[in-house]
Amino acid sequence: MESILFTLFLSISIATILNIILKKFGISHIIGYIITGTMISYGFNFNGVDISSLELIAEFGIVFLMFTIGLEMSLDKIKKMKEILLLNGFLQVSVSAVLIYLVAFFVFGLSVEVSLIVSLAFSLSSTAIVLTYLKQSKDIHTPYGEKSTAILIFQDLAVIPILLLITFLTNDTLSIGEVLAKTFVSALAIIFFMFTIGKKLISWLLKFASESRIEELFLGSVLSIVIGTSLLAHEMGFTYSLGAFIAGMIISDTNYSVKVESDISSYKDLLLGAFFFSVGTKIDALYFLHNVHIILAIFILVMLIKALVIYIIIRRKSDKSTAVKSALALCQVGEFSFAIFALAASNNLLSHETASFLILVSVLSMILTPFIINNIYKIASYFVVEFYESDKITPIKAKNHVVICGFSILGRVIARDLNDRKIPFVIISDDLRHVLLARKQGYMSYFGHLDKLPVLESLKVDEASSVIITVSDTHIKRLICEAVLKFHLKANILLKIESLDEKAQLKDLNIKKFVHAHFEVGRLLVEEALVNLKLEHK
Repeated sequence: MESILFTLFLSISIATILNIILKKFGISHIIGYIITGTMISYGFNFNGVDISSLELIAEFGIVFLMFTIGLEMSLDKIKKMKEILLLNGFLQVSVSAVLIYLVAFFVFGLSVEVSLIVSLAFSLSSTAIVLTYLKQSKDIHTPYGEKSTAILIFQDLAVIPILLLITFLTNDTLSIGEVLAKTFVSALAIIFFMFTIGKKLISWLLKFASESRIEELFLGSVLSIVIGTSLLAHEMGFTYSLGAFIAGMIISDTNYSVKVESDISSYKDLLLGAFFFSVGTKIDALYFLHNVHIILAIFILVMLIKALVIYIIIRRKSDKSTAVKSALALCQVGEFSFAIFALAASNNLLSHETASFLILVSVLSMILTPFIINNIYKIASYFVVEFYESDKITPIKAKNHVVICGFSILGRVIARDLNDRKIPFVIISDDLRHVLLARKQGYMSYFGHLDKLPVLESLKVDEASSVIITVSDTHIKRLICEAVLKFHLKANILLKIESLDEKAQLKDLNIKKFVHAHFEVGRLLVEEALVNLKLEHK
């Protein structure tokens, strides 16, 4: 027990410090976890450190990740997204897998089983990294974000049969065709069981726990469902992940899905971090240094194949810009490739050297991914430039204009009022839906972030009469205000605030006017009440 606790303490401490540093450079926390695992395996592998103890925790991390993915996968959602999810997703996974299989089998001379495992693993992208970025940047609402998300969801669904296939490949008495047939039949059997008897049991347990109004009991019931369904699936000859995923799908159709997801989100992220710790311990740094040229060549080849396949698939019914961005976002190898290689190696389908090589290729692509997606618009602009990308627009011809940052409800009210008063203004938003809506209404609007120097220059913020900031997030407000004031110290910033505490947090900035949303609404309501009072007295 002491060994396990010491290992956890060391892993979490190093990862926390490392991720604080990496965060400043915009590098994903997943990379920090992987590097931590490598550091522990090389620099801290002394008495008291039990690296193998991370394996058990890592298994639970994958289980909870698949459970949360299942929570987002209700049957109704799959039906609504069936074309971009099922068709594009199926084409991406299958075409990428076929092309990579042909290269692995005919060019590198790998066996049928190894080529199949490599092709299926490399056809998957990183849900953990890409979806995190899409949600934070709000690009999930853009055309490329929606299509990328749909493909990622299909890939997550595809992980289940892939893991099942690898499990059955260990059976030497069956041919590939028989393995595929048995995989399909077995998957149908467990799905039927879970959606009949299992669904009733899960619904009853959640209802009972919810009615008790005891938070610990509700969380305990959720953990029981996740672990119980995982163990049941494993006892029936399947992976732990399959049971957890189906349990998530069942709960997604109940009224408890939002609460369940919020209750376990912190645990899932921490457990998933342990999985990446264990991945880092499998990286052979010396092997990488001796074979860096081969690893880089394979890495580039895989990313080019996937990018080309995704571009062609998306380009069928979308514009060039959407196809390019989707290809850039999904061309990497994902975290589930680690689980596939680990399972294949444990069942002696892959040699230790081959598994180490493949893991290094996957890790390298994931390390590069945050840099690609954080600069996806700049990279895509080398292929196509869109009208709403403020980083690339010619500086506008305006002076004494108003810059409106954000185009939600408040931004629309301000724009309408300024338009009625014939006052020139320009809108900047990081939500493409708002940009397109503003353009449709005839306003000058651009997609971008006002905390970036090229945007400030293009919108001529230094010549603007005022900068009105309507965004809600305090951290984003500070970033924008600091960038604007650094660019133009005398900028007339008008900032909406939600509370006096928020004003106190931003008081060190040279902001001309704070507008308290609740105070202003309250003042207007009182004025209206006084008007009615005067009318009644008359």
